[in-house]
Amino acid sequence: MLIIDCCKTETKRYGELKKLIPDISEKMLIQELKALVEVGILHKQSYNEVPPKVEYSLTVKGQKAIPVIETLRDFGKDYF
Repeated sequence: MLIIDCCKTETKRYGELKKLIPDISEKMLIQELKALVEVGILHKQSYNEVPPKVEYSLTVKGQKAIPVIETLRDFGKDYF
């Protein structure tokens, strides 16, 4: 959910996501990004550059998850 929330307003590069979620390991971040791309929540855009440039953005399907995440966040703030 954190990755989806980080990408809700703009496209993010891998390094930006790593900075926004510092407690996640590189291995776990890579696995989660791959899984979110595979299920159609995120779109991955790779550029043929050196160093490699990869950007992640929400798909239409991913945008539909934002209200659910915001509701869960509000619930957490109210009750925990």
